[in-house]
Amino acid sequence: MTDFLKVTTELGKKVDEHKNKAERAIFHLAYPMKNKEDTRLFYTNILGCSTGREAKTWIDFNFFGNQLSFHLSEKSYLSNEPTNLVDGKDIPVRHFGAVLEWNDWHTLKDRLISKDLSFIIEPYIRFKNQKGEQATMFFNDPSGNAIEFKSFKYHSQIFEK
Repeated sequence: MTDFLKVTTELGKKVDEHKNKAERAIFHLAYPMKNKEDTRLFYTNILGCSTGREAKTWIDFNFFGNQLSFHLSEKSYLSNEPTNLVDGKDIPVRHFGAVLEWNDWHTLKDRLISKDLSFIIEPYIRFKNQKGEQATMFFNDPSGNAIEFKSFKYHSQIFEK
């Protein structure tokens, strides 16, 4: 076994040990933004995130307990982002998001609809009445970054095969 596999195997064991505890690793994700104030308004007023540290060219948000950073950049945008066909829908290949509890997803969906948010993929239920039943929706932030929010009817099925 390579050193890398030993480390990742041990890390996996630690993750399994803590999966039912409040203690967990927090992800950090950085994306480009075109306009800092538009980004601030979207993530705070539309998604309900709180802001963290910031400087002239970047800003951090508490994105459902994780650190989401945006950096000003005019060069990071593709005119045609690649997509994959899933359930007959063009899913943006590059996207991020969160898996919410079932009722929280529906509350967010209703809030986004009430704010007239334009969806890339309208909210819908996949695999209805089947194993892995999930709610999903996709939309862009003001900089064109694709975001997916999803929820599993039974949270225990998130990683089930």
